[in-house]
Amino acid sequence: MTITYLKKGKSDAARADDDAKTRAVVEQTLQDIETRGDTAVRELSEKFDSYSPETFRLSQQEIDDLIGQLSARELQDIQFAQEQVVNFARAQRASMTDIEVETLPGVILGHRNIPVQSVGCYIPGGKFPMVASAHMSVATAKVAEVPRIVACTPPFNGKPNPAVIAAMHLGGADEIYVMGGIQAVGAMALGTETIDPVHMLVGPGNAFVAEAKRQLYGRVGIDLFAGPTETMVIADETAADAELCATDLLGQAEHGYNSPAVLLTNSRQLAEDTLAEIDRLLQILPTAATAQTSWEEYGEVIVCDTYDEMLQVADDIASEHVQVMTDRDDWFLENMTCYGALFLGPRTNVANGDKVIGTNHTLPTHKAGRYTGGLWVGKFLKTHSYQKIMTDEAAAMVGAYGSRLCMLEGFVGHAEQCNVRVRRYGGENVPYGAAASYREAAE
Repeated sequence: MTITYLKKGKSDAARADDDAKTRAVVEQTLQDIETRGDTAVRELSEKFDSYSPETFRLSQQEIDDLIGQLSARELQDIQFAQEQVVNFARAQRASMTDIEVETLPGVILGHRNIPVQSVGCYIPGGKFPMVASAHMSVATAKVAEVPRIVACTPPFNGKPNPAVIAAMHLGGADEIYVMGGIQAVGAMALGTETIDPVHMLVGPGNAFVAEAKRQLYGRVGIDLFAGPTETMVIADETAADAELCATDLLGQAEHGYNSPAVLLTNSRQLAEDTLAEIDRLLQILPTAATAQTSWEEYGEVIVCDTYDEMLQVADDIASEHVQVMTDRDDWFLENMTCYGALFLGPRTNVANGDKVIGTNHTLPTHKAGRYTGGLWVGKFLKTHSYQKIMTDEAAAMVGAYGSRLCMLEGFVGHAEQCNVRVRRYGGENVPYGAAASYREAAE
């Protein structure tokens, strides 16, 4: 096996050191929010966003005024994108059904899919106003019929961004707050004097937002670990060229200063040409200041001998976005097991998935694709089981089995729960060798 790195990013040790520093900052900040509530939130907003309004929650009049600042074309584009996300979420929701089955005569088992009762949606927007993130979280939660949807987004250039606020409102947010970062997710999860806490946090964000969600997990539910954007391009010479590969890598690297971008190929020529094309594009890309830092510190170019090696490396990295441009895209679809979302073929690109095509762009990062998929309507639903026994015969029969199995484990009190049903519903002849009552044994 030959796997060659033509370019590597930061070492694992350096990345771990960055993570440790982030953890410490987040832990201290969350403790401050829990202790001092609105006062801490306001101080953090002033410090990081230079933003301190009379109230962070937008009134309906403020929302209407902000939406009124958009052109008809801008509003129509937002509505089109939201419609695609909602349509796919509805199709997903329709695939999730409540069930009730009779597993034995008189024994009924079932489950119900119940919406989470309150959700806090974080929509990033400090560097770029992430309009699409509102569709992915707010609108999807609405399809799931979540009763209370809270949405937070940071100010953009010192004030609420009209497009983001429009997307939140049109998506169905019940409460909209203009605040960002740790203070936003902390306030939604922990609650303050003016914000009631939620049951679940969703949405992407920077490393600090992702870490805050991780630390808050348990106090509230979270969708997944969705930190800084990651992208991988899997390409060969039959389906892609240097321009496509370089454009798709830098198109995601511009998200932030720590957005990993990886080219995985079996063509050394394509790898070298892509490196040269990236250097050229960085000279003209308006967001090069951000993209270049990400590429220099987190970019990687990996050359493999075979497609099987490419598959192995791809599953090991478990990137958030995986763009496949090869002569066997469907083979990767059938065989890849660890990723956030796949984008198949040169006509497809991650930006479409991010903004408009309809799949959800809140996806697992930091190798979380090994154990979870991305945000979808099902994340807002809790599947709760129930059971009921309808006949005396079933109560006696299941109770007898249950009693013996409880005694096998030494749980006498558990066994008596079964025994009392056997005695009550089994008639004169207690069937199936049920254990005697512990009270009778004591006598």
